[in-house]
Parts: sequence; C-alpha cells; structure tokens
Amino acid sequence: MKNSSLLLAMFVAFIFASCSTGKSNNTLTKQEIEDGWELLFDGKTTNNWKTFNGGAVTGWKVINGELHNSGVGADHGGDIVTKKQYTNFELFLEWKVTPESNSGVFYHVQEGLTDVIYESGPEYQLIDDNGWPDNLEAWQRSGANYGMNAPKNAKVKPIEEWNTTRIIVNGPHVEHWLNGTKVVEYELWTDQWLQNKAAGKWADAPDYGMAKTGHIGLQDHGGLTIFRNIKIREL
Repeated sequence: MKNSSLLLAMFVAFIFASCSTGKSNNTLTKQEIEDGWELLFDGKTTNNWKTFNGGAVTGWKVINGELHNSGVGADHGGDIVTKKQYTNFELFLEWKVTPESNSGVFYHVQEGLTDVIYESGPEYQLIDDNGWPDNLEAWQRSGANYGMNAPKNAKVKPIEEWNTTRIIVNGPHVEHWLNGTKVVEYELWTDQWLQNKAAGKWADAPDYGMAKTGHIGLQDHGGLTIFRNIKIREL
C-alpha cells in the first residue's frame, strides 16, 4: 500500500513538473498568440523559408523537431531566409553548434543585391567560442554584431546545451540578447555606425546594413548548427 501511494505521488509530481516547466517545442501559448508572436519553424517543415537568392530550401533537414543546416557549408545547402520580410520586430530562437562550427542569424536581408547574405543584412554571430581552433576577435564571438560590435558579458552554454537568442530591432535601435543577458546594443545608420562600417570588414560592401526592412536569414557556413523554437513578433 505504501509503495502504491508513493508511486502515485511520484506520478502526480511528474505530471505537475511537466506542466509547470513550459510548453512543447515549436509551439505558441495562447498568450504568445495574443501578443502577436508567430512561428517561423513549426518543427516539421521549412514552409516559411526559402534559399537566399533562390527557390526551395535544399540541404537543410528537419530532425526530431529541430532544424539542421547541411553541416558542410553553402555548397551543400545554402543560407536560407524567411519568405516574409520584417521591419521592426522581436525575434527569439534557440540554437546549438557542434564542435568548431560557425553560423549566424541575419535581419533586413535583401535578395538580388549581392551573392552572399552577409554583405546584405547585419549578423548576430553563432560560433563554437570555446572550441574554435583559431583565436577569435571579440567581434567574432557569439552574440556579436559580426564585424561591427563585440558582445559584453556574453556567456555561451556548453557545446551540447541549447542557447537562447533574442534580437530586437525597433527603427534604428538594435539589441542582441544571449541566454537572458543583453550583450550588444547599437543604433543603425548613425554617423558612428557608418564610420565603423567604412573602417572595417564592410568597407567594400555598399549594401551591408542599409535596408530598413527585409528577410530574416539563417546561415549555412561551416559545421552543423541546429535551431528550434524560432518565433517572431512585429513591433
């Protein structure tokens, strides 16, 4: 009798814990829907995405509710972008990289202006910070505005754990959040921003960061990067 009661108590506790830890992956709560969130990945298809400067998504795979890039770079999958364009928004996603892998999240991407996605939209960097074989510049680390702004107080999870990313774009104001901490904040198109662009990696990329609206992009750059719970709400 005592064993039966104990098992029942454990079962009830398990159900309660399962309910209290949150919703299933790749779904929205009723409150999120009311707040204007929409899923960019449903855990089953890539219906909201297309290849950058191309057509249907190739190379990427949906495995157990996760979105995997090709794992071997652009020649085998290619960067992908949302079919819809966004101006002011809050984007949330979870991600993890395999050892020595490198990827990124882009916004305000415009197609047809350049052959490579990173010369169009600004990039929130994703990388294996601790296992990368070469020394990383500060602006190359996870959470950075790649090539422009280094992250501050960024703490990346161990390689097998999920990281959370939040990108807020509201007019010229942009914030990068990593695992609950704001790590980058900047203003687009200011004199300082233009000076940083002209003095750095994007000096010869005239279209970089100039659009005020555009697609969200995910990079297939090198090594495997895995995504889930990709959602966005317009501001």
